[in-house]
Amino acid sequence: MPNFKWKGKTAKGEPKSGEMSAAGKDEVIAALRRQGILPSLVTETGAKKVKKQRVTDKDVVVFTRQFATMFIAGIPIVQGLDIMAKQSENKTLGAIIGQIKADVESGTTLADAMKKHPRVFDDLFINLVAAGEAGGVLDGVLLRLANYMEKSMKLKKKVKGAMIYPSIVVTVAVLVIAIIMVFVIPIFAKIFGEMGAQLPAPTRSVIWLSNFLSGIGGLMILGGGVGSFIGIKQYRRTEIGKKKTDAILLKLPIIGDLVRKVAVARFTRTLGTLLNSGVPILDGLEICARSSGNKVVEEVVFDVRKEVSAGKTLAEPLSKADVFPPMVTQMINVGESTGALDQMLVKIADFYDDEVDDSVGNLTTMLEPLLMVFLGTTVGYIVIALYLPIFKMGDTVK
Repeated sequence: MPNFKWKGKTAKGEPKSGEMSAAGKDEVIAALRRQGILPSLVTETGAKKVKKQRVTDKDVVVFTRQFATMFIAGIPIVQGLDIMAKQSENKTLGAIIGQIKADVESGTTLADAMKKHPRVFDDLFINLVAAGEAGGVLDGVLLRLANYMEKSMKLKKKVKGAMIYPSIVVTVAVLVIAIIMVFVIPIFAKIFGEMGAQLPAPTRSVIWLSNFLSGIGGLMILGGGVGSFIGIKQYRRTEIGKKKTDAILLKLPIIGDLVRKVAVARFTRTLGTLLNSGVPILDGLEICARSSGNKVVEEVVFDVRKEVSAGKTLAEPLSKADVFPPMVTQMINVGESTGALDQMLVKIADFYDDEVDDSVGNLTTMLEPLLMVFLGTTVGYIVIALYLPIFKMGDTVK
C-alpha cells in the first residue's frame, strides 16, 4: 500500500501531522476523522507505489465469494473489506477495496461505494448488491453473484476454447504454405528454368503464385488483411456497424446457432439471478439488455421491456422475437403462470449451457477434418506440381 503524509488539527485546534499507510487518500481521511483529527492536507509520498494490474473476472469472483463467506460468518462489512483489501493478490483490486471500505466507513452504502468503480463492478453487480442491502439478504446475494459469475466465465471459456484449436491449425497451415511458396518454390523454379523444359500447367500456376506472393502481391494481401481487420474493428465501434455485424453473426450457418444459444443462456441466467435477488423485472430487463453482448439481442430485450411496462407478460413479446426459440418462451410462460419465473429462467440457462457444450463439441469435430482436407489438398497439389516436370524429364530420357 502507498504511504501518505498528512497534516490536520484536533477538535481543540492543536496542529498534528504524521504518515500513514493506506489503500487510498479517502481511507486516510476516514481514519483521521475517527481519531478526532480534521485533515487539512493529505499527499502520497510515493515510497511504495502500487503497480497497476488488470482486474480480471476471476479476481472479482474470488473477492465476491470470500466476502460472502466472511459476511455469513458474522464479520462486519468494514472489517471484511479491510481483510480483503490487505490479502488481495491483485494490488489494484486491493486498493479499490480499500477505497470502498473508506466510503462505507463514512456512511455510504456498499452499492454506492462500488458504483464509483464501474470498470470492476458492472451494473448487474451493483444492482444485486443494492437489492441485497435493501432486503437484508446481502450474504445470499453475494453467493448468487459468485455462482453467476463463475458460470458466465465457464461459458466464455467454452466458446473461446472452441476457436483456439481451429485458429492454431489455420495459422500453422498458412505459415507452412507461405514458407513453401516464398522460399522453396523459387529454388525449383530456378532449376526448371536452367533445364529449359516445357513446364506443365499446374507447375506454371504454382510458380506464378510464388512470384506473386514473393513480390508486391504478398504485401498487398498482408496489407489488405490487416486493413480489413482494423476496418471491421473500427466499424464495429459504431452503433450501425455493431448492429449489422451482430445480425450477420446470428445468420451464419454454424456459428450463428452457437451465438444464439450463448445469448439465450446469458439472458436467462442474468434475469433469473436478478429476479431471485429481488430486483424488479423492468430494471432486470434493462440490465440484461445492456449486458447481452449482442446489439440485436439488446434491441429485442429493450422492445420486450417496453411491452412488459405496458402490462404484457414477459413470454408474449419474447415469442415474437426470432432470437428466442419457442421452447424458451413456452417455459417462461409456464414460469410466469406458476409464479416461479426466476427458477424457470435458471433451468433454461442450465439447459442452454449444456447445448453450448454440445455445439462447441460438434463445431470442433466438424472443423478438424475440413482443416485437414484443406491443408492436405493444398500441400499435395504443390508437391505434385513440383514433381510433374521431373516425371516428364524421366519419360523423355527413356
